[in-house]
Amino acid sequence: MSLPPFDALFHEGVRLMRDGDAPGAAAAFRATLAMAPELVAAHVNLGLLLVRSGSTEEAEQHYRTALACDPAHFQAHLHLGVLLASQKRFAEAESLCRQALQLDPQSPAALSNLGVLLACVQRESEAESCYRQALACDPAYRNAAFNLAYVLLRQGRCDEGWAMFEARAWYARLAAWFDIPRWHGETLAGKSLMIGFEGGHGDMLQFCRYAAVAKALGAAHIAMVCHPALKSLFTRIDAVDTVYGYDEDVPATGWDYWTPPLSFPWVLGTRLDTIPAALPYLHADPAKSTRFAPRLAVAGRRLRIGLAWQGNPHFENDSDRSLASVDVLAPLFALDACFFSLQKGPGQPAAVHPAVTDLAPLIVDFDDTAAIVAQLDLVITVDSAVAHLAGALGTPCWVLLPAFKTDWRWLTDRTDSPWYPGVMRLFRQTTAGDWTGVVDAIAAALQERLTVPA
Repeated sequence: MSLPPFDALFHEGVRLMRDGDAPGAAAAFRATLAMAPELVAAHVNLGLLLVRSGSTEEAEQHYRTALACDPAHFQAHLHLGVLLASQKRFAEAESLCRQALQLDPQSPAALSNLGVLLACVQRESEAESCYRQALACDPAYRNAAFNLAYVLLRQGRCDEGWAMFEARAWYARLAAWFDIPRWHGETLAGKSLMIGFEGGHGDMLQFCRYAAVAKALGAAHIAMVCHPALKSLFTRIDAVDTVYGYDEDVPATGWDYWTPPLSFPWVLGTRLDTIPAALPYLHADPAKSTRFAPRLAVAGRRLRIGLAWQGNPHFENDSDRSLASVDVLAPLFALDACFFSLQKGPGQPAAVHPAVTDLAPLIVDFDDTAAIVAQLDLVITVDSAVAHLAGALGTPCWVLLPAFKTDWRWLTDRTDSPWYPGVMRLFRQTTAGDWTGVVDAIAAALQERLTVPA
């Protein structure tokens, strides 16, 4: 017996979706719905594809049509809840998540999704309970463990937090690449260790400090893979013998062990009071510093302050952590200091504020940025790699932090960071999306610093 035409089209869409042909799959689902407008699965699958392509308004329409056709459809509730949560429509999203759980109380995905939503609105104890319920239903459900890690680490509960953080999946390519054992705490005396790369530039800048710990444990040779823009800077890490950019031909063998850099704290049992935080652990190139010095000399006797106001736009929370433009910081420019732009990449403007000297044309990689930052009196930045660079160099750094989904590494309510003791000061939003209070607080702190006798 042959399948109805719409059924064959639907299965073709599923196949194309599985094979990664999103446009072809979407076309097949649209053709299916033209013949069978009440086929719920086609609406849900098309909604998923539309979300991935950024067509969220149309995706919502298809999810809601699916629920109108079948109010008890679990996946439609689940996916629409995720979509609305991403748009910060939290009350609607929570209602949908709870309806999904009424349909399937033991769903680890629904429990974990509800936990994410609750964590976003700072109901962390409820979020933790959801994650633990999800893991009770399925101890192997990695999303729940990873999400729980964020709550635990943000609260400084390191022992369990680091263990749960091992559920992250983004270093899987390393595990597939290296044909050597992964290090789980075996003795490193006389051994060679490859430290792979994971995360963004900021993650590598923060966790490359553990190379010195590995060397102190007796490692005879330490190699590291990093982002190409970090390679020149990382060649001056005292404990690292060989540095590769991930764009190079990195051998798959040749070391006794390999490790993801963000797994060091788990293996070593790092707690807040045992973070290896001897600063500086990164060093600028003296020759480059000398080359850039004349550009900084315009400050004269005034305080030299570097500015970075946007992070990587591909980061999931970038719209909340980044400023719309340098003009948000304009209240600072009335103060008697000299400001320099360190902003590179997509956030780099065609022209900066007239009160700011643009150094971006001089910067090729983080080695150049380091040579500038090492000569500054202060860096003021959003939560980006520049903050970690300044901290690692031992340069005083003030960081603007969003209220929504504040990153775990800055902990909760603290104005300092145990990762960068003595040099890092945190300024937190009290209302999500409102930077006015943060900038005013920085302006007041800067004015106080300027009036203190040297």
